[in-house]
Amino acid sequence: MKQDRVYFFDTTLRDGEQCPGAAMNLREKLQVARQLARLGVDIIEAGFPITSEGDFAAVQQIAREVKGPVICGLARCVPKDIEAAAEAVKPAGKRARIHVFLGTSKIHREFKLGKAQAEILRLAVEGVRRAKAHVENVEFSPEDASRTELDFLVNIVQAAIEAGATTINMPDTVGYATPAEYGEMFAHVIQHARGAGRVVFSAHCHDDLGLAVANSLAAVRHGARQVECTVNGIGERAGNAALEEIAMGLKTRGDFYGNLRIGIRPGEIVRTSRLVSRMTSFLVQRNKAIVGENAFSHSAGIHQDGILKKRETYEIMNPEDVGWGKTELPLTKHSGRHAVAVRLKHLGLNMSDGDVNTIFTRVKQIGDKKKFVYDDDLVALAEGHITEVPETWSLEYLSVSSGNHTVPTATVRLKRFTGPKTPPETHQDAGIGDGPVDAALKAIDRITKIRGRLKDYALRAVSQGKDALGEVTIQADFGNGHQLAGKGASTDVIEASARAYLNAVNRYLNEREPNPRKTGPR
Repeated sequence: MKQDRVYFFDTTLRDGEQCPGAAMNLREKLQVARQLARLGVDIIEAGFPITSEGDFAAVQQIAREVKGPVICGLARCVPKDIEAAAEAVKPAGKRARIHVFLGTSKIHREFKLGKAQAEILRLAVEGVRRAKAHVENVEFSPEDASRTELDFLVNIVQAAIEAGATTINMPDTVGYATPAEYGEMFAHVIQHARGAGRVVFSAHCHDDLGLAVANSLAAVRHGARQVECTVNGIGERAGNAALEEIAMGLKTRGDFYGNLRIGIRPGEIVRTSRLVSRMTSFLVQRNKAIVGENAFSHSAGIHQDGILKKRETYEIMNPEDVGWGKTELPLTKHSGRHAVAVRLKHLGLNMSDGDVNTIFTRVKQIGDKKKFVYDDDLVALAEGHITEVPETWSLEYLSVSSGNHTVPTATVRLKRFTGPKTPPETHQDAGIGDGPVDAALKAIDRITKIRGRLKDYALRAVSQGKDALGEVTIQADFGNGHQLAGKGASTDVIEASARAYLNAVNRYLNEREPNPRKTGPR
């Protein structure tokens, strides 16, 4: 272990995805994992393999395809969990890690597990040893460490180290700690646990009190050399510590944190943030540190004057350093397929020839409606393609009549795919509503015989200008616990809304029963 190095353990694909509504399919997870590798994270916690076949497949595929970072699978201190995690991360070879955890706080022992301290110690040791039999790299987490008695925390950490753990993570599972006490907890355990000098200590913080980043940095100040975090701070409840904030905190205030080295490439931060936002359908708030659209905006006259005279008067970071900057030469409808492929590669999007062909067709369609297709437009089209699911219903035609003295009416024609060898069926119907979007969605409901209740709707301009591509993100509730996201993009916001809703409908049908039709390579 290098004491002057802080390792970044990204759990966007595990803890981040546990946030309600943030679930990603395999293709989306692979794109995020590839970008995390490009960002420079040291460890990717790719999922919790025992929870589902989909999670197992995602961890295994990422372990097989993503090169560079250590690939980690989560497991309880339960044999079947550990065996599943071991099999899932096996393709990563020497880069494989198993992360085992067990509740240790008094409240977890008494009310969740119903076990005494001695039994918890035994299970922890057995779990670490079982994981160690599969991989050299084993991480152990005493869950709810920040509410665990210090003497017991020292004992169980010591036992895990002796059993073979190489990383000890002491999480603030419910976001209860304050920076002072969380930092002191690390200092105490590192000082008193035998073998502490042989392992890496890690911080994993939740943001229930808005202190996740502060707690993580406090842990670093007191000896932690791994931080567990997510892009944009997504995660259960109020979220996790935000990767981009910790990274830039350590970089910008290196004088305070002892000039510790990190492997994060700051220039990839904004690109990674946008990718995760689109893949999860979680928009980034405008005033979010580092990656929010207002993070480097100055409206006050005094601030603007100072920035013009010397940037450092009101900016402690250069926005270009984290990936904010001007777009490259835009594409047009006359651009060739090769130009589109080159731009996609430059933007860090790993696409097959089939993917490029599909995106190229969409670029041509958009190019007929607007003069330039900017990088942000291209990324939106590519990520929209990535987030597609096998289609049962596909939009073929949409016509809307609306006005302040007209009943909004929408006519929709959809294609329904019933099998790989069966010609698609065409269905058309009309609907009226409170507005053109409502009318279009009701027409889709009439055709598909599926009723989704809109829980959230967001529209944003992907690029600048009156002809900008509009990207719609929705959350729809189809009942029985099926609350799903949908995404769609078009220069016509009504069309984008219909495409987003159909994306959610197809996701619902794909969850409910396997779909016979594939929209492209998966």
